[in-house]
Amino acid sequence: MKTMGKGSMVCIFLLLFSGMCVFSQMRPDALAEYRMGNYERAIAICVNEINTNPQNLDAHVVICWSLIRLGRYAEALNYARLGRGLSRYDPRIIEILGEISYYEGRNSEALQYFQEYINIAPEGQRIETVYYLIGEIYIRLGRFRHADIALSTAVHWLPGNAAWWTRLAYARENAGDLSEAIIAYERALSLNAQLVDARRGMDRARQKLGSR
Repeated sequence: MKTMGKGSMVCIFLLLFSGMCVFSQMRPDALAEYRMGNYERAIAICVNEINTNPQNLDAHVVICWSLIRLGRYAEALNYARLGRGLSRYDPRIIEILGEISYYEGRNSEALQYFQEYINIAPEGQRIETVYYLIGEIYIRLGRFRHADIALSTAVHWLPGNAAWWTRLAYARENAGDLSEAIIAYERALSLNAQLVDARRGMDRARQKLGSR
């Protein structure tokens, strides 16, 4: 019986290794599906991963993101709470809980989660969105100077967002800071000249300023 040579053994090892690589490349990627906007597909992959490994925190995060994009906040909250149980201080889960609270109109709870996120991850990947949503909450509450501070921080982190500049201008306008509001409306229009809300807001702020 002939023994297998070293060359043959190396070839077999390489074939097995390449097969493993192909398998890993073919494995469904929930995050990639989420980024492409395939939220239902991302959810299905995450459900399968969580059923296989309930400790998979990343799967809990991606399924929450996907459910939020679909407006399925109750389901997202369930998975977010499970994720919170896996990692009490994971900033992604904290931000998710804040977003869910925001969209469900629980303003105080949302602010608490967002403040916790800022404390834990002051330069986190979602920091600009957190400050934007804080600003929107303060607009809801009629606390326009607080909204100005939050939205100013949001556009500091993401200066190219014309819609956010418009909301900042709106907060300043309602706080009575008309000159600063006009500056923000102009910045919004410089980024997107077709933004109707910014155009109307600027005309309104100029009219108010002229009547003083």
